Amino acid sequence: MTETRELLKIGVFAKHANTNLRTLRYYEEVGLLSPAARSQGGFRYYRREDLNRVTLIRDLQELGLTLDEIGELIKDRSQCDQRSELMERVSRTLKANRELLRSRMKQLECQIAKLDSASEKLEECEECEVTPGPHNNHCE
Repeated sequence: MTETRELLKIGVFAKHANTNLRTLRYYEEVGLLSPAARSQGGFRYYRREDLNRVTLIRDLQELGLTLDEIGELIKDRSQCDQRSELMERVSRTLKANRELLRSRMKQLECQIAKLDSASEKLEECEECEVTPGPHNNHCE
């Protein structure tokens, strides 16, 4: 087992990783990150190399991947016999997320168009002298 002197205690590791203890514990809970060792008191210790994994997780999240998808890719990393197989899996995942984002963008563009239309109607209503009431809630 690695000497704890060579490892970073969770608080120090969190600072180096630009994250917080809660996130690191959650990553451990969902299987994305494991401490290299624990002290007799239960303190988590991480290797400096684990910073790369936290960076990878964060980068993949920024690309729109869920933690479940990231977990699958990380698991696939250790199960793939060939680098090309892993690269293909990552490529498929990124492509699927790209398509999802494009679909969301189209939905957002439709919502923006509806907001623009509503704003135009509101501008028309500003010049109208009819005041909506219980018996009249639309322009004549």
